[in-house]
Amino acid sequence: MAAPLELSCWGGGWGLPSVHSESLVVMAYAKFSGAPLKVNVIDNTWRGSRGDVPILTTEDSVVSQPAKILNFLRRQKYNADCELSAKQGADTLAYIALLEEKLLPAVLHTFWVENDNYFTVTKPWFASRIPFPLSLILPGRMSRGALNRILLTRGEPPLYQIHEVEAQIYRDAKECLNLLSNRLGTSQFFFGDMPSTLDAYVFGFLAPLYKVRFPKVHLQEHLKQLSNLCRLCDDILNSYFRHGPGGLFPAGQEVIDANLQKLTQLVNKESNLIEKMDDNLRQSPQFLPRKLPTLKLTPAEEESNSLQRLSP
Repeated sequence: MAAPLELSCWGGGWGLPSVHSESLVVMAYAKFSGAPLKVNVIDNTWRGSRGDVPILTTEDSVVSQPAKILNFLRRQKYNADCELSAKQGADTLAYIALLEEKLLPAVLHTFWVENDNYFTVTKPWFASRIPFPLSLILPGRMSRGALNRILLTRGEPPLYQIHEVEAQIYRDAKECLNLLSNRLGTSQFFFGDMPSTLDAYVFGFLAPLYKVRFPKVHLQEHLKQLSNLCRLCDDILNSYFRHGPGGLFPAGQEVIDANLQKLTQLVNKESNLIEKMDDNLRQSPQFLPRKLPTLKLTPAEEESNSLQRLSP
């Protein structure tokens, strides 16, 4: 009997099995290759590490990062690319490199750096799945990690600051989406009628961008104009994820997602208000307590007080 494969990943919302791109890549590849994964969705009771999610656990090993997990699954004979030619395999590597260089920075910026999206969607969603008090710390740390990753890959001279690279990363992302759309054309998947590693990566990067409801939808609007890429995401969701990680998606999932978003936005607004009040109190002028003047007694009064203390 094969060793059980357990995948720990962030959960879903907005009709997605996961809102985390790297988790989605692994989940989609497992579906395409037939790997029997047991999915453990991270919530506020989770006590393991969240820094390297997704994490694949077997009886004798722990693997993190999508590329390493996919290679591990291939060694276990779960290969979604077994029918690809050598040229198609080389094209897969080239397009994945293009995705990580041109599209991923814009996806990270949309989720973790764009203020309106971060404070109204990303931060409340992730904080609700992290136990207190880590929920106050970890989303900010993840945001800074995303920012550092963007600047590391795109902050080349003379572009050093995020506001300087922002326009460039969105231009690169749109160009990447156009190239993907032209490559897909009218085909069902990128290499014919069967999904492969490239389809898993494209789905993982695009589906959250396509489905999550953001207040700032700059890149999302461009994606929705490319109907074949949206159709690819919808087809994969309908064909492989009609059942959630733990069974059927509950009825009224869209309503639940909308109510959750409203609730998290309300909580986030209240938290911001409390922070502002605290800042105002700290910045307001502080008045030191007045010292009462010390009264000096005359020699006659001191002698009288001394006699009173000595008297029975």
